[in-house]
Amino acid sequence: MNKPPSKTGHKIEQALEQALEKALDPFATALKRATRPGSDTPAPTPAPAAGKPGLAISPLAVPFPTIPPIGGVEIATARAGFYKHERDDLVVFRFARGTSCAGVFTRHKIGSAPVDWCKKQLGSAEGGKDVRALVVNAGCANAFTGKAGADAARRTASEVAKRFGCRQRDVMLASTGVIGVVLDEKKIIAKLPEIEQGMDSDAWARAGRGIMTTDTFPKGSYAEAEIEGYKVRIAGIAKGSGMIAPDMATMLAFIVTDADIHPNVLQALLGLHVRTTFNSVTVDGDTSTNDTALLFATGTSGAPRIGRVGDRRLKSFSAALDKVMLDLAHQLVRDGEGATKFVKVTVDGAASPASARKLAKSIADSPLVKTAIAGQDANWGRVVMAVGKTEEPVDRDHLAIWFGPHEAAIEGAPSPTYDEAKMTAYMKNPEIDITVDVGSGRASATVWTCDLTKGYIEINGDYRS
Repeated sequence: MNKPPSKTGHKIEQALEQALEKALDPFATALKRATRPGSDTPAPTPAPAAGKPGLAISPLAVPFPTIPPIGGVEIATARAGFYKHERDDLVVFRFARGTSCAGVFTRHKIGSAPVDWCKKQLGSAEGGKDVRALVVNAGCANAFTGKAGADAARRTASEVAKRFGCRQRDVMLASTGVIGVVLDEKKIIAKLPEIEQGMDSDAWARAGRGIMTTDTFPKGSYAEAEIEGYKVRIAGIAKGSGMIAPDMATMLAFIVTDADIHPNVLQALLGLHVRTTFNSVTVDGDTSTNDTALLFATGTSGAPRIGRVGDRRLKSFSAALDKVMLDLAHQLVRDGEGATKFVKVTVDGAASPASARKLAKSIADSPLVKTAIAGQDANWGRVVMAVGKTEEPVDRDHLAIWFGPHEAAIEGAPSPTYDEAKMTAYMKNPEIDITVDVGSGRASATVWTCDLTKGYIEINGDYRS
């Protein structure tokens, strides 16, 4: 079996020679990445990080893209005071009448009050047909807070609805931050006059910074598509750095398009693409109580309304939506707490897609695999361990492993062409591909992850301080 592995589509110009703690200027490193992979438009210099003070910007960071105004949406940010230090921690979106909405949420057994609120409103008979606002706060997850947390969420939606002249059911909510603290909705309500005065159609970068927690750079993405000759725009922001193993982690993602699409169609599209994007990344294997991905369609582009899931006119839009979601998902990994390596894990030859996915996640989540990558060690024995422990169908005598283009194992044994010097040189790259063929079928899956460094321990050891 001499099957070549998949190769990283976009190579970084210069390999990082030092780990994160030794990087002299990670911010400058981010600036060298002039264009995000897959983008045709050069991105501007990213604004200073607005997350936790003292965190160095990830060496894998990418600049925030240029996002033009999206018809039918305005955004405002403010400092509500959920954090002690000076920063915006409240973001509000206001949408045009008739905006459609769909959502995918954590399957964590202890979902947060905002998750419960959104699921209830979108799941109702008329849910998602006229959503007028989205309120997001950072610094307090409002999770595991019982009736008090649910009441705080409801009062927040009620007050925003009064301001915007809509029903409280038409207000979506999302929170991120410390679990077990009841949201003080008065902090949000007090800022609503300022929010209302500050509404702006060109505030995507501020919104990206306003939802950060331990993130070290704001995450945004933009793409365009065509529906019957009409150009439609798709823009999104996301946050997440740790507690990332989405299962639809303090992961939030908000995507807006000016296309005119029925909520049921939006829900189908979101569900289709989330599996291979947000649900195919992992930083530490932990799923949050607050994972939320919301997709809004304002209908202001002039394109005809799409009301059927199988409509062929959605082809271009579906591809562009997938591009935005995958870009945002990759940025979550690039900002993994303490990360210095962006890692793509591909499993081929699996018995089923579900088996391939389980095998890939086992490799991507393994602390032993991730620490070996941090140490620039192509320890393929740890990959073998991560594959075998899953109890998935694996043909040991046909197992093959590659690191990038370099073959480590073939036909269930060390490769006769293994070259330690070449392998060591490859492992110094900031982007690593691991490909495994388990010899049990034809199914494949890809998961993206990062390395595990001392930086992760330092960040999470004093998360609440």
